Amino acid sequence: MNLQRTLLAGAVLSALSTLAQAQSADTTLQQVVVTASPFRTAEGDQILTPAKILSGDELRDKVGSSLGETLSQELGVSASAFGAGASRPIIRGLEGPRVKMLENGMSVSDVSGLSNDHAVASDGALARQIEILRGPAALLYGSGAIGGLVNVVNERIPTVLEPKPTGQVEARYGTVDRGRSLSGSVDAAFGQIAVHVDGNVRHADDYKIPGNRVLDDASSASGRLPHSDTRENAAGFGGSYIGNWGHIGASVSTLNNLYGIPSNEGSKIDQKQTRYDIDSMVKAPFKNFETFKFKLGYTNYEHAELGGDNQPLVLFKNHALESRWELTHKRLAGWHGTLGLQTDNTRFSALSAEGGPDTLPVTHSTSTAGFLVEETDVGPVRVSAGARLESVKREPVTGLDRSFHLASYSVGGLWPFKPGYGVGATVSVAQRAPAAEELYSGGPHDATVTFDVGNPDFRKETSRNIELSAQKTTGLVRWKANVYENHAKDFVFGHITGKLVDEDGNPGGELRERIFEQAPATIRGAEAELTYNQTGQGWSGRLFGDTSRGKLDNGGNLPLQPASRLGLSAGYRNGGWRAGASIVHAQAQDRLASFETTPTPSYKQLNANLSYTQQLGQYNLTWFLLAKNLLNEDIRLSTSVLKDVSPLPGRNFVFGVRAQF
Repeated sequence: MNLQRTLLAGAVLSALSTLAQAQSADTTLQQVVVTASPFRTAEGDQILTPAKILSGDELRDKVGSSLGETLSQELGVSASAFGAGASRPIIRGLEGPRVKMLENGMSVSDVSGLSNDHAVASDGALARQIEILRGPAALLYGSGAIGGLVNVVNERIPTVLEPKPTGQVEARYGTVDRGRSLSGSVDAAFGQIAVHVDGNVRHADDYKIPGNRVLDDASSASGRLPHSDTRENAAGFGGSYIGNWGHIGASVSTLNNLYGIPSNEGSKIDQKQTRYDIDSMVKAPFKNFETFKFKLGYTNYEHAELGGDNQPLVLFKNHALESRWELTHKRLAGWHGTLGLQTDNTRFSALSAEGGPDTLPVTHSTSTAGFLVEETDVGPVRVSAGARLESVKREPVTGLDRSFHLASYSVGGLWPFKPGYGVGATVSVAQRAPAAEELYSGGPHDATVTFDVGNPDFRKETSRNIELSAQKTTGLVRWKANVYENHAKDFVFGHITGKLVDEDGNPGGELRERIFEQAPATIRGAEAELTYNQTGQGWSGRLFGDTSRGKLDNGGNLPLQPASRLGLSAGYRNGGWRAGASIVHAQAQDRLASFETTPTPSYKQLNANLSYTQQLGQYNLTWFLLAKNLLNEDIRLSTSVLKDVSPLPGRNFVFGVRAQF
């Protein structure tokens, strides 16, 4: 915990130094609303829903080939890595089903939480902002969001009438993988009808790696990493009727993604998704209520895991229907909040395409949840609280039905002891029903080279978390620091036994046996961030650090834990010019689970950006250059099961142009 103490000490020292300043240069910075927050607050408004919002130029600079890559340098957020095609956010050492993925406030309903080789079925290239939330607000979206949630906002269903057509088009080319991408969106209004159209196409070849493919093996291949190519296209269309009373609208979108898995076997994943959404909001529906919202979403998702001959080995399918009702009430006895109901109905399977054992049988899951999130002021202290009751049922075609009754709640307070400064604490209990794959898996998963075995007798997972926070949210210099401890009873994890089996589970094959197990576990961590003039003209800067440690209470470490990191960035803005550079140092990760054998070396990742925006008639034209991994370091992530054979891309220059109107 030495690094944790160092991070907190740094934050305290920086706070003391800024207290000595008069802060007469305090500026009013632009605030971006968190759409997934029940109170639609701005980033930093309250400590009980700690949020990071990526939008505007910052988002465009960080957009990568996957959602995990896009968010990988945010405070407390790391990423898994399965080549360029699949990378999912990891929040405070928690991943998979413990981090909820949303698109416009509705579940993405893919199967990325099942395994790191499955890409998130939401396109960051079309996002207008990406939100990271933790705390009571997360209870609106699922008891399983113990780590938090990520909400990708693309506004496919418009909520405002644009006075004239607006939109943007962006083209990019990357040198490391010969990546070509073209994306764009248009919004327009016809009377009280608003419409939205967007699309994205991306093609990338196998990417170059800095050294040898296999860690510490100078005789292994170099050059380009085989099976790291991607082919993706996405499109969406939405429309809504907007009046003084509110809006009602619908959208349809498609996603097709074919990407390689850079394992020794070299498989591919062919991913397809079609989703339909309805979104409505009525202002002042009843006395003492501000808004009523209703959302309905249906997702038809599937992907095939292809072998070396491009023939399907396993077919994953997920059909999901989700509904949400939310009522936000006016202040009642000092409390302001949102109450609602959420239902989910899914049919999920992972069936063999070759007649062998199924990875996961067809499983019908249903859930019904009621939730309430409230806030009030008790003297100078802002108090937030949330509760969620949920009933979950899993019904596989093989029998062994399971039902779980979940109760989750969170409460905390923020004390602004001085204008712009605050300290707070949050306590939460979150319960999660084991996912279908954790209960019923019983077959090969070729992309991860494992034979997965679930346990239908698993109990619900209960997580108890406490967090202490401090922050400064005004002035040119701002900072925040958090320490937390998360104790999970009956924590579910995959244990690779070391036994090799064949496609039928018999000894003597090439698949590693992975058995899902339950045990008590504790995750402790700390994070701190210091920023200067993040959105104004002139110089800006950022210093951050984060660390987490996940351990089993009965001895040993949790698998695939992120490395501790320190990061520094500086930027400059002047008129249409904008430039910046950042460096992140990740420490070596040698805190291994009992079945992990290879420590992950430390690395330094140096990135830079340069852009110029000019006005051409009614268009804002931005020319930009992004440089990633300028030091050409051999970067391997401790959170990747392929770290020994699949480094991240080497030095990459991304050239692009963006037109906005």
